[in-house]
Amino acid sequence: MTTAGPLAAPSSSDQVGIASLTQKVMAAWAYHDADSFADLFVEDGTMILPGIYRNGREEIRQYLAEAYQGRYKGTQVTGKPMSMRSLGSDAAILLSYGGVLESGESEVSSKGAVRASWLVVKRDGEWRLAAYQNTPANAA
Repeated sequence: MTTAGPLAAPSSSDQVGIASLTQKVMAAWAYHDADSFADLFVEDGTMILPGIYRNGREEIRQYLAEAYQGRYKGTQVTGKPMSMRSLGSDAAILLSYGGVLESGESEVSSKGAVRASWLVVKRDGEWRLAAYQNTPANAA
């Protein structure tokens, strides 16, 4: 068995493109725009949240459209990249820290904080989410 060394960082331009996904997610959420959020994923992308599994862009879109009218009504999200590793010229892993801001909050509470992994792929020159997963940042 051959073991590879540490994963390299993506190029500077790819780092900007990948990191911009966090900004696009925050913008889509700010407007409670399920279409824009879901469109950040590849067609067969996956989103895993605590207790939630959605496979495919349409399932993600439908889940968020409903959640923005219920659980996530009036909320915002925030996040920032923690690390980024290249998996090749057209794939990378982004790890981030952030969470959901409840109405009136300006900082994520320890209860709402999450760590997330983003598997991103380059399609037609644009970085998109292939899989997104988050988990609470703090033990219960």
